[in-house]
Order: sequence, then C-alpha cells, then structure tokens
Amino acid sequence: MNNDLLIILGIAAAAAVASPLGGLVAISLRPSSLALSIAVGFAAGVLMGTFAFEMMPTSMELAGLPLAVAGFLLGLGLVYILDLYVNRWKMAGPEADQKAEVDRLHRRRRPRGSNVAVLAGGTSAEELIEGMTIGVGATFEPKVALIVGLAICIDNFSEGMSIGELTLDEERKNAKRRTLGWTSLIGLSLFVSAVAGWFLLKGLAQPVTGFLFATGAGGMFYLTITDLVPEAESHQFQQSSAIANAAGFLLVMVLAQMS
Repeated sequence: MNNDLLIILGIAAAAAVASPLGGLVAISLRPSSLALSIAVGFAAGVLMGTFAFEMMPTSMELAGLPLAVAGFLLGLGLVYILDLYVNRWKMAGPEADQKAEVDRLHRRRRPRGSNVAVLAGGTSAEELIEGMTIGVGATFEPKVALIVGLAICIDNFSEGMSIGELTLDEERKNAKRRTLGWTSLIGLSLFVSAVAGWFLLKGLAQPVTGFLFATGAGGMFYLTITDLVPEAESHQFQQSSAIANAAGFLLVMVLAQMS
C-alpha cells in the first residue's frame, strides 16, 4: 500500500468519524448556545478560507479560469437543486415576505422527511461531493487534500453537533440512536466517495481534475453560506460567530502559506 493511499484513507477516516463524534458530544454534553455558535462559526470560517486560499487557486492553476468558474457554478447548482428538491421546490428565510406562503405550502406538502431527516439526508448527499473533493485533491497534491480534509473534518464535527441538538429537540427518547444513525450515514457517505474519487479519478487530465475540484468547492460553498453561517448566527452571543468565523478563516490562510 503506497503512502498516497494511506494518506487518503487516514484523511477520509478522520473526516468520517468527526460527524458521529460531534453528534455524541451534542447528546452527551448538551453544549451551550455560545459553544455551538463558536464551533459552527469556526467551521464556516475554515471552509471559506479553504475555498479562498486552496481550492479555487488550485482549480484555476490546473484548469484555467473559465473551467474553474464553470465547475464552481456546477457544484453550487447541484447542491442548490438538491436543497430545492428536499424542500418541495420552495424555500424562504424567516424574514422573507414569502415566508407565510412557503409555510402554507409545507403544511400541505411537508418537506421530504422530518427536520433531522432533511438536514442529515441532505448533508449525506453533499458529503458525496465533499468526499470526491478529498479524493480528487489527493490525486495531484496530498498537501492540498490534507487542508481540505481538515476543513471537512471540522465541518462534519460541527454539523454532527447541530444534528444531535436538533434530534434532542424532536425526540429525546431515541435521540442517541437516531443521532448516531444519521451521523454515521454522513460519515460513511464521505469515506466511500473519498476513496472512490481517489481510485476512479486518478490519472485524469489536469483540466478535468481542476474542474472537478472546483465543482466540489462550489457545493461546499453553498453548504457553508446557506447552512453553517445562518446556524452559527442563530446561536451567537455578542457576535461570537463572527469572531470564530474570522479565526477559522485566518487559520487556513496561515496553513496555506506554510504548505
């Protein structure tokens, strides 16, 4: 077994385990809203730094600006369509003028699952893109895969905490079993797609690899902006989420310069 394969297996395993670990922390310790704000905000900052300083520059270097932009838009669009599908093609924020109309629609035609199922099922699908991104990164530069894997690991831990908290709100009796079930599915989705990405996409032409890497960045960007940032803001205490976001962003900037 060569060193590159060992690296990808280690990165994928760590990121996969992070999700159920975060769920267990939420169930066992019941972190405060301040702790959740900091954890989720930090994860969002780490991911945004990863897009800015690692993923998109690498994609542009491999594929050129037009293909990198196209790949990013494709990844963003795919996850956006998944989000629309899960929510019956209608979504609105809490302050939107259309919120009442969307709520009426969802009372007639509920989203495809409970709140936990919608969040965890959608996240599991998104993990396929994130796992592929780790696998693609490892095919051309293990150090890039390490930084991307670190970002996804932190992201999965914070998402696991969010799923655990939401499960407790919905059903306390089977909260631990449901949380472990959903977060384990998320971890498995990521691990399988990361390993598959490494085996199946290794040896592709550099422009194709760069395009696929940008596709992963677009999907992760959508998840960060629509899920993690609002989640962190909803728990914030005296702008704790903004401070944690900045800390995560700067951490990746420093790591990118050191790598």
